[in-house]
Amino acid sequence: MRYVLTAALATACLQATGPSMANPLAGDPVRGQSLYGACMGCHALDDNDVGPRHRGVVGRRAGSVPDYPYSAALRSSGIVWTPANLDRWLSGPQAFVPGARMFFSLSDAQKRADIIAYLARQN
Repeated sequence: MRYVLTAALATACLQATGPSMANPLAGDPVRGQSLYGACMGCHALDDNDVGPRHRGVVGRRAGSVPDYPYSAALRSSGIVWTPANLDRWLSGPQAFVPGARMFFSLSDAQKRADIIAYLARQN
């Protein structure tokens, strides 16, 4: 049996995956900068702390900052930090990468989009 994926079916499948996949929320990097303060308990843009540095995180392979001791789960995940993957990570890191060390999550999709927009500008 052969299945054909029509444009309408593909659109329906994408919409079922939620806003981070089908229709990403537009993030406000200015608001994201102020929201990033919640991340700074463990992260900084330029220095490793409890968590790895964030400058250049968008587009970087997960677990690849050479001088940070990542969990084996994150190092071997094969994830690239795209905006969609960062959204999934921030909404539930343990669900996205079981065995990761980060437990902080952010349930508000707009806040996640704003923080991701801010991080995307930090190259």
